[in-house]
Amino acid sequence: MTNSPLEDIEAAALQFSLSERTKLAERLLLSLEEDDEILAAWVEEAERRADAYEREKAAAIDFDEAITLARARIVNRPVA
Repeated sequence: MTNSPLEDIEAAALQFSLSERTKLAERLLLSLEEDDEILAAWVEEAERRADAYEREKAAAIDFDEAITLARARIVNRPVA
């Protein structure tokens, strides 16, 4: 039976010195925090848009209409 890529990476990482494993662990943890930052930014943007809608500073359109408009933009965009 073959190892998964994750198992291979783990086995290799366990061969590192303590300081190398520490650095790797810190980098992996930081990558998770970056995902949290991205999620937080999306939540903030969603809240900003909801607030603008509630204050009637922004309009909303039906989902099907939004998809139709997006598809039309894709079809009509210039070729790069």
